[in-house]
Amino acid sequence: MASSMQSTDLPVRDLPADVRSVSDDSDSSNEEGWEDVEPEDESQPVVGLFSNTIFPDLRAMLKECKEKNGFDLVKIQKDLGLDFLDTIKLVNYVRSEVKAGNLSPDVSTKEKFADDAYLKPVLEDDAVLYSLDDITEEQNEQTLPGTEAERKVLELQEELERLQTQFSEYRLAVQKSLDDQLNQEDKKLEPGENAKRPVKDRLEDADTDYFTSYSYNTIHESMLKDAIRTDAYRDFVYENKHLFKDKVVLDVGCGTGILSMFCAKAGAKKVISVDNSDIIDRAREIVYDNGLGDVITCIRGKIEEVTLPVEQVDIIISEWMGYALLFEAMFDSVIYARDRYLAPGGLMVPSHATLRVAPYADPDFVASHVSFWNNVYGFKMDAMKMNIHDEALVRHVPTTSIAADSAVFLSLPLHTITVDELTFLKDFKVTLSEDVDTLDGWAIWFDIFFMPSADSTVPENVVAADMQKKGYVAFTTGPFGTETHWQQTICLIDYSKQESQPLKKGQVITGKIGYQKKEQGSRLLDLSIEWQANETTKGAQRWSLQ
Repeated sequence: MASSMQSTDLPVRDLPADVRSVSDDSDSSNEEGWEDVEPEDESQPVVGLFSNTIFPDLRAMLKECKEKNGFDLVKIQKDLGLDFLDTIKLVNYVRSEVKAGNLSPDVSTKEKFADDAYLKPVLEDDAVLYSLDDITEEQNEQTLPGTEAERKVLELQEELERLQTQFSEYRLAVQKSLDDQLNQEDKKLEPGENAKRPVKDRLEDADTDYFTSYSYNTIHESMLKDAIRTDAYRDFVYENKHLFKDKVVLDVGCGTGILSMFCAKAGAKKVISVDNSDIIDRAREIVYDNGLGDVITCIRGKIEEVTLPVEQVDIIISEWMGYALLFEAMFDSVIYARDRYLAPGGLMVPSHATLRVAPYADPDFVASHVSFWNNVYGFKMDAMKMNIHDEALVRHVPTTSIAADSAVFLSLPLHTITVDELTFLKDFKVTLSEDVDTLDGWAIWFDIFFMPSADSTVPENVVAADMQKKGYVAFTTGPFGTETHWQQTICLIDYSKQESQPLKKGQVITGKIGYQKKEQGSRLLDLSIEWQANETTKGAQRWSLQ
């Protein structure tokens, strides 16, 4: 994108040979002492405002600007009441914005290009500037004839045509979306056929769906409105500007670019923002709208496949966390970026994470989610309970449902942990803080820590709140903190093959918890828990998070 933007600034030497020869002839005429003679219109190429395309005349150029870029120079001149000098400024303003990479310059008011600096041509020998009289003629030609009523009718007709075009485009888009959905449903109705497809093809389709899901506004709105999440990144960056000053930063999975812009505002010399979803196009616009295009470079693609404009970076920042921390497997890509690009001693932001588990007891939730199907308006719907305990749920857990202090079962130092360590089976031990009639399941959540150096450590079993008291930036996604969009992951126990037993306060439960990708290369996650409170209260179960 950057190279195509720069090409709009075309000095004569960069023009095609046939056009350049005309300019050379003009130069020779100057040697005869005719420096003050204006070049004739036909001797100057008309270069597009939004591309380096050369047009046969001004009318053709204006037509493309209007149709392809939604930029009606004649209408803008009329609406804003621009005089000759104002129009010169407008043309140069647009060219300078496009050169900087902004294909949608703001021309809502004259103030946007009121600076006299825009009187200086951006493009050498700009034929558009020599043809402002033609633009005035164009405007006169477009002035609607007849009475006010006739003009209004014509305006309404134009508006109707525009709306009809938009509606046609919308209808085609909706039809395509419906077709895509129906195709997906057809695939779901043919599980046997889908299962026969090669694993590589199924994983590639799932990967495409994953990145597509991040193209929509809703998911980014949810994340940006999560103040616990976004404030933590902002606070760490702004409170540690000395760490970012003049540094090269890599933002993996940049989304809307909010973290990249935090870094740029903190003084980073260069920020490279990478994302493989269509949101990167929005991010690029957002970056330029906020005047940060000279610092932030947006790149479309997987971090494993793109080529960065630098060999090393000083800092990697990323919001990679999924449900139960590792769902979506985005952390694998962050680890790849760390091993490939992070300079020795470079900083990972955030720097540490811990996974926690606690016993869950909530008979009301079990009644609403499971027992509900026993009697629905007087009808038994037991069939709806098939596999109901096989899927992990993402919900906000009330603190009253947590029956013991949580235990850390995995610590993740982001500077050193490997992808292999993300598949594991870890021990845990908890002590009940209250009597429970039934152990209904397990609740899982994570804490995130932002430490200022690669050598920083996080104390064992520490909670985010304790680190905050010490002045560090940290947050929890657990039930005892402010709710985040990650909520908590609930793994309900299936008692269809065993009878539940009451447990007493002070009783110790030991167990093992495991994480494993559903299959190699998958973004889906299988969780397993083995537990034992006594000889009669024990079990082992597996859940899918998808």
